[in-house]
Amino acid sequence: MLSLILMTLIGATAADTADRGVSEALARERAAAIGALRYELAFTVPADRRQPVPGQASLRFALKTPHRIVLDLAEPRDRIRSIRINGTTVTPIYVEDHAIVPEGATRAGENEITIEFTAGDAALNRNDDFLYTLFVPARAHLTFPCFDQPDLKARYTLSLDVPTGWETVANAPEVKREADAARRRVQFAETKPLPTYLFGFVAGKFSVERATRNSRELRMFHRETDAAKVARNRDALFDLHAAALAWLEGYTAIPYPFDKLDFVLIPSFQFGGMEHAGAILYNAASLMLDETATQNQLLNRASTISHETSHMWFGDLVTMQWFNDVWTKEVFANFMAEKIVKPSFPQVNHELRFFLSNYPDAYSIDRTAGANPIRQPLTNLSDAGQLYGPIIYEKAPIVMRQLEMIVGEQRFRDGLREYLKTYAFRNATWLDLIRILDARTPENLSAWSRAWVDERGRPEFTTALRVTKDNRIGRLTITMSDPLRRGLVWPQRMRVTLGYAGSQKDLSVFADARATTVREAAGMPKPLFVLPNGAGLGYGLFLLDGESATYLLANIQHVPDPLTRGAAWVTLWDNLLEGHVAPGVFIDAALRALPDETDEQNTQRVLGYMSRAFWRFLPASDRVARAPLIEATLRAGISRAATTSLKSAWFSAFRDDGLTRDGVSWLERVWRRDEKIPGLTFAETDEIAMAMELAVREVPGWQQILQTQLERTENPDRKARFAFVMPALSADPQVRAQAFERFRQLDNRRREPWVLESIAYLNHPLREADAERFIRPSLELLREIQRTGDIFFPGRWMDSALWGHRSPQAAATVQDFLARELQYPERLRWTVLSSADELFRAAALTTNH
Repeated sequence: MLSLILMTLIGATAADTADRGVSEALARERAAAIGALRYELAFTVPADRRQPVPGQASLRFALKTPHRIVLDLAEPRDRIRSIRINGTTVTPIYVEDHAIVPEGATRAGENEITIEFTAGDAALNRNDDFLYTLFVPARAHLTFPCFDQPDLKARYTLSLDVPTGWETVANAPEVKREADAARRRVQFAETKPLPTYLFGFVAGKFSVERATRNSRELRMFHRETDAAKVARNRDALFDLHAAALAWLEGYTAIPYPFDKLDFVLIPSFQFGGMEHAGAILYNAASLMLDETATQNQLLNRASTISHETSHMWFGDLVTMQWFNDVWTKEVFANFMAEKIVKPSFPQVNHELRFFLSNYPDAYSIDRTAGANPIRQPLTNLSDAGQLYGPIIYEKAPIVMRQLEMIVGEQRFRDGLREYLKTYAFRNATWLDLIRILDARTPENLSAWSRAWVDERGRPEFTTALRVTKDNRIGRLTITMSDPLRRGLVWPQRMRVTLGYAGSQKDLSVFADARATTVREAAGMPKPLFVLPNGAGLGYGLFLLDGESATYLLANIQHVPDPLTRGAAWVTLWDNLLEGHVAPGVFIDAALRALPDETDEQNTQRVLGYMSRAFWRFLPASDRVARAPLIEATLRAGISRAATTSLKSAWFSAFRDDGLTRDGVSWLERVWRRDEKIPGLTFAETDEIAMAMELAVREVPGWQQILQTQLERTENPDRKARFAFVMPALSADPQVRAQAFERFRQLDNRRREPWVLESIAYLNHPLREADAERFIRPSLELLREIQRTGDIFFPGRWMDSALWGHRSPQAAATVQDFLARELQYPERLRWTVLSSADELFRAAALTTNH
């Protein structure tokens, strides 16, 4: 033993160093050296969350030859209590994020490292009476010593020692349980091969629901205290999981690859869901819906369940080799979810659903100076969280649909089956898939992939219509350009819509050059409008010609096809942002069209656009002038709506946008339960939202409204969140300043959804002038938030900090910060630029007028 210690102390050479985080070089080194990896892990969770969590880890693996072992563990010197390799105590070399066991302590063949350690809390998400792990993308080493990279898949055996009365969930089935008056000890079976980011467990006070579907037992863990709400949602949640599993087994021709499926509903979960193999985590609020749930909420719930279930095959069974290909698991999860959901909602226009679910969110990044490619280089997993966002979640499915059309639906499915079977329980790259699909089509997919996958941004399209003397089309040309001047062409299938009174013609086009002639249009009557992204198929910025824009703004409600109307609204919004449509003109068009809209998906989209135009692009004086007509239209929509879902959509818009004294008084009477809305029954979450909107408007007695709502709220998780947000709603600027200052402390940022809600209210447009003081400190905190927070936190932090601002002064603050931070990380710069895009546009509009 002494010789090993001396060797460790003497041998601290260059071979015994490692970079912060997990570098690509380190990952490649370990993947080449280490095989047959297994973890045995044990954690003892105290009843008091302020007490540390002791842990034990045993790592068994094979080496071809002796090789240094670089373990990943945050703050290793403080956290490791003892470490033994092959039965002998060793003192490792400690560097940032790593403990290094030298080559001389290892041997060819089987090796075992046993470690006593104190688990870090950062990824344990500890609450007073529950915790859950969240290790994506490379955060497992914040809790336990491991090889925190996706291509070192391992089998895990887990033991948990928790307070009596706590439930436990993990990737594998429970095999043994012992209990006494104070403690419960649970052991789980060994898992299938998993990367560290998919290993996980939950422990705490949860209720458990069980159901059998298709001969498979499913379990749901939750903390909802409203029994009627549980009963109302329970069967739908089990049915949606069962339907997704059955569809995926049929599509992939591979049975569900793991030993069981549980799902856990987490209050204020920071993601929509997380695909831990066999133990999916969800945001409770997005699955356990209220009676006032809108159609979009119901569809989003089904899509989220289908997305996370798809990951059991795409991501869990076959995992990307490195996180530069993280988009491959996300694109297939979203792409499959769109297919899975269709049978459960036969009444929904699913082409419109695909368009509205993907294109606007993808455009929200791709139109900005912060646009990023789908596939990005990545040298260290510490930066992997910044790869996530609308480009991989929403743009990538659009790209995948284009790829499916190129290859053919059947050949595409067969290629995916080959991919999943070839790499089952292993790792693969995007290029591995492209090679499989390339063999099934004469198209050059590698060249196609460059513009769509490897480059950032979107194309810009204009149309040129030459009309003959007899008022027919002589030539219709679509021109594609690259706004970033790289000379890129995005080959894509499109449908150009020619609009006529009461009808339309959709013309199929394959745009694979800078100029494309729509040959089929020649000789047709001159249309009332030309919509280049008809059928919601084409992707890009479509700049409308003047006649088409004018006609659509005045008559969009008369366009008969819902998908065409949806595509036209998204295009008009893009044209507003480009300065070609005035915000007031857009709002007028929305007010005219909304009463006649027949598809709820379009109604919700237009209500959302009207709200953004109202708050972001109108000065305060114009808001006040327009508010009475807007509120009258919204009140009429509530009364006219034929379904609870649609009534809820109209009411939510009124709640968020109401400004007049009469409108706010009516909202207060509804909150006080003095006035009822026929067809709407409000739940606790609805009343909380009303109370917050009343408070930010500083209605008389706003303090008492907040206090009454706090006392009304029965669910302890919702009560704690509401109490946390209350200071951000105060009319006192000093209280709001204190509400912001607390976010400088990491412990006050642990519950990210609570923080984001607070930041959003601190920066509400009604508080814009006072809130400008929060912009620079929000920017200054961003690096720390990226370093300490979960993957979506940086982008959502900046979105919440900037959403309520439109002034040139606010824009100048952001621009000055970026100009001074010359060494600012590129991806964080992109985050700021994307979040600030509408601020910059609104400020420019203000300056120009």
